[in-house]
Amino acid sequence: MEEGFAVSRRSSRPAGRPLTAFCACELRSPAPFTEAGFTAFNKIYVGTLERWGIYDGKLNPIARSNVCPGDRPRRPGRPSMLSATQNLPRTRPLHSLLPGAGRHPKDAETTETTSSSSVTFPPWACGKRRALFFGEMERRMAALGFSWGDTTATQLYTVHNVHPFLADEIVRRGAARSGITWHYHRPPVVDLEYEMDCRGVGIDRTV
Repeated sequence: MEEGFAVSRRSSRPAGRPLTAFCACELRSPAPFTEAGFTAFNKIYVGTLERWGIYDGKLNPIARSNVCPGDRPRRPGRPSMLSATQNLPRTRPLHSLLPGAGRHPKDAETTETTSSSSVTFPPWACGKRRALFFGEMERRMAALGFSWGDTTATQLYTVHNVHPFLADEIVRRGAARSGITWHYHRPPVVDLEYEMDCRGVGIDRTV
């Protein structure tokens, strides 16, 4: 992860971007954390953001995924950065959407965690909790003035089979308007089973 931050820092210099242009990242961890372990990890992670003038000690504006490959247990051997995103200046207004995954905060049977944006469905096939989960995603996007129609990418992270509800609860909601990517990964905290994120960007340049 430290090397990933270093690469992002070096790449920002030729583009003339400040460190505060860092706006999103994708992390991969060996295995799900305990609650205490996840809290300790986040303190290390936000330490860099604080030094870069991004994190103010209260609110973290960085969009982030941190999941664990289900087909390669314990690999990578330590939390690592898969990708980093920087914003670019525009000459005209361009609205972008980078929400993290959501869970319904009022569902008493979801597992609340320190910083995780995941949800446990006990049992996994419970349609009510899936509906609450997707509804919370929509609520968060609406709070930012967006909807599924503004997304350009949607990603699922779970080791469970998503096909039984893919059409009814994802495609028909409009959540797959630009396709959908299913990662056979686990959420970052023990006992959580499902994570989701989406983004909407006008121009996406990969280097």
